[in-house]
Amino acid sequence: MSKQTGYAAVNGLQMYYEIHGSGGTPLLLLHGGLFNIDLQFGALLPALAEKRQVIATDFQGHGYTNDIDRPLGTVDLASDVVGLLRHLDVPTVDLFGFSVGGAVALYLTIKHPELVRKAVISSVSFSRDGERGANDEAISEMKVEMIAGTPMEAEYLAKSPHPDLEHLQALLTKLGGYDRGVDGWSDDEIRGIAAPTLFTVGDCDAVKLEHAVRFLQLRGGDVNGDFTGVPTNQLAVFPGTTHFFGLSRTNLVQDTVTTFLDAE
Repeated sequence: MSKQTGYAAVNGLQMYYEIHGSGGTPLLLLHGGLFNIDLQFGALLPALAEKRQVIATDFQGHGYTNDIDRPLGTVDLASDVVGLLRHLDVPTVDLFGFSVGGAVALYLTIKHPELVRKAVISSVSFSRDGERGANDEAISEMKVEMIAGTPMEAEYLAKSPHPDLEHLQALLTKLGGYDRGVDGWSDDEIRGIAAPTLFTVGDCDAVKLEHAVRFLQLRGGDVNGDFTGVPTNQLAVFPGTTHFFGLSRTNLVQDTVTTFLDAE
């Protein structure tokens, strides 16, 4: 599978991106906090790019993208993505975002509907009452010593433009304050999303299951499809799946996502 790599000068960042495969509406992959393209999507990428172009990017301070003197938050990261798409001259994409990437994908579907054909929004709440809370508490207290010896530390030190523990701690601190004080989206804003959505969550995720069902209901789902037809907007709950390992059921995730994206 061919791979093109590059950097886009966006909002003071040198934003790293990869382009895999060709054909169809490009699929943009948006990873979660402390992950990067490879850590989040490496196992999925070959199958996702079999029949379509896939664009993947590393967020601010993650992977090969540098950090800057700016907090981490959904609005800024979404602005970076918009800038990347302009740099690549890509007018419309499908989105697949996980956790932090899911928050960015959700923002783009609401605030930049002209950019989005379909959206896969994974393991993120649309309002604070959808979160179990333990993840936020753990992340807010995260120290570099707590991830010593993990793939996240190894990948950071191997790929970061500033590969030292001081910058890694700065990234952890920024993630601990991610979107603090932001209330989320109203029911009407979720109802009003124009693009078809697939919401995915693990059955033991940081996002409450009833919250995922609420998202589906606001999108016109949770119906008797034999009589009403199968709704365009869908929900997938991955069994035996936590937040941290939210995409680890590779074959299951691949089938779920590609089936949704390929549907008329």
